Amino acid sequence: MSQPQPSRPHAPEGPAPQGTQGPGNGIEPEPPAAPNLDFEGSTPYEDYVRASVLTHLQKTLSDDPGEMVFLVTTQVMELWFTVIVHEWETAAKALREDDLPTAMAALKRSTYELESLNDSWKPLAHLTPVQFNGFRAALGDGSGFQSAMYRRLEFLLGEKSASMLVPHQGTPRVHAELEKALHEPSLYDEVLRYLGRLGHAVPDSVHDRDVSERYVPDPAVEEVWQRVYAGDQNSEACRLGEALTEVAELVWRWRNDHLVATRRAMGSKVGTGGSAGVAWLERRATKNVFPELWTARSHV
Repeated sequence: MSQPQPSRPHAPEGPAPQGTQGPGNGIEPEPPAAPNLDFEGSTPYEDYVRASVLTHLQKTLSDDPGEMVFLVTTQVMELWFTVIVHEWETAAKALREDDLPTAMAALKRSTYELESLNDSWKPLAHLTPVQFNGFRAALGDGSGFQSAMYRRLEFLLGEKSASMLVPHQGTPRVHAELEKALHEPSLYDEVLRYLGRLGHAVPDSVHDRDVSERYVPDPAVEEVWQRVYAGDQNSEACRLGEALTEVAELVWRWRNDHLVATRRAMGSKVGTGGSAGVAWLERRATKNVFPELWTARSHV
């Protein structure tokens, strides 16, 4: 007597699955579609990123192979200055509107961008004096302190100085942008105004100060931060203070890395553009951004 044969599963109705028959009667997926390679004119990527513009901005003035690295790294730094200025202007505007979440998000993003900016020193930080001298003459009177975007960054930190507009007198558009930034409240000014609206005792003399002048530390502001840090660690003011402290620390690291890279490359010689070089950078490295945030910690 024959044994009954096992029944086969009933095939589902409907269209057959897409793909090809593979080993074990399995269905293999269709291969991924090839990217579109045929465009009229330039590619959408080029139209958006303008890569061909960026990659043709490098005009070396010497035969030294190290000059290309110096030039590209400096241009990358300028791009990071641009995005960080954008973040801090976004944060300042949000604080004016009492929109702390937007301000905090912009400050947080800027810390990642500052880390990338600081990493930009790595290609330059190990130049020997001979290597730097190989193309230094190509810089002529050029110097980083002439960077208009970096000046806007410093103005947002409260490091205001009308004299720093002088190098840009020959470029009216840039001069006008810097003059506007000089007379606008810094990021720290907006922070202190925001704290005042929260009920903290920021004095009127700070609120009403001439914002075109460099910010000078105030004992009453130090007391405000002291009370903030001695209080609720989850308060809006405390979280804002910590976000600013993170920014300030990364700015200090930028200045210190600049100092070390310059010291390694040229020692104590006069800097490009006639600056005092290392001596000038040493003074800058000793300055704290948002100063009362640091001094208040000694009293908590």
